[in-house]
Amino acid sequence: MAYSGEVSPSGVYRTEQGRTLRIRVAEDGALSVQILEGDAWVAASVRMVGLRLAPTTRRLSAAEIAALPA
Repeated sequence: MAYSGEVSPSGVYRTEQGRTLRIRVAEDGALSVQILEGDAWVAASVRMVGLRLAPTTRRLSAAEIAALPA
């Protein structure tokens, strides 16, 4: 799924380069970004949140997310 012009505040995305990002927005509006490295989610720079806007980045489906490590 290509960028549709709408951005969800939270979600899991995969970039064209194969990076898997988990983006969360807290109730207070704070952003957190994690990147999947092997079987572990590790903190990533909040600047990576912009990658979800790239036309080649896609949001993962619920089934794809369920297959990822917790």
